[in-house]
Amino acid sequence: MKNIIVGSANPVKLETTQLAFTKAWPEEEFIFSTFDALSGVPDQPFGSPETKTGALNRAHECKKAYPAADFYAGLEGGLEEVAGEYWAFAWMCVLDQAGKTGFGRTGSFLLPPKVSELIAAGEELGVATDIIFNQTNSKQQGGTISVLTNGSITRTDFYLDAMTFALIPFLKPELY
Repeated sequence: MKNIIVGSANPVKLETTQLAFTKAWPEEEFIFSTFDALSGVPDQPFGSPETKTGALNRAHECKKAYPAADFYAGLEGGLEEVAGEYWAFAWMCVLDQAGKTGFGRTGSFLLPPKVSELIAAGEELGVATDIIFNQTNSKQQGGTISVLTNGSITRTDFYLDAMTFALIPFLKPELY
């Protein structure tokens, strides 16, 4: 039985981690726990380096708090501004007890101008989404991507491949 600590109490981040680990190791049994880990970056990270750092910091905070666990997962959503447009993406980080680290990044999607205006005014993506689309706590549900795709891609769906990418060094340790 492997003990996995997820660096957030957000149910989407827990579900993403559970799905990725159980798909990657279908014969293994896991215990998943959440820990409200600090990211060490702003609540709304901007740019890939800051967002990746937030994911790594969350994983390390989990390891500090639960040193006997087998794996630690940090998930961090971020934004990039490209040519005046805002794009959403996320980084995933998995760390093991020995310090081996795996990373994965999602694709990105363009945010609507009305959402981008609120972000430029200082709102976080989740808050901007709630305001524009009359949602409540969307970031702990389907997320912005779900609203924009009429539910065909949820935030969990959006994060899942990237979390699986972060597991590659552990799935193929002989290569890493």
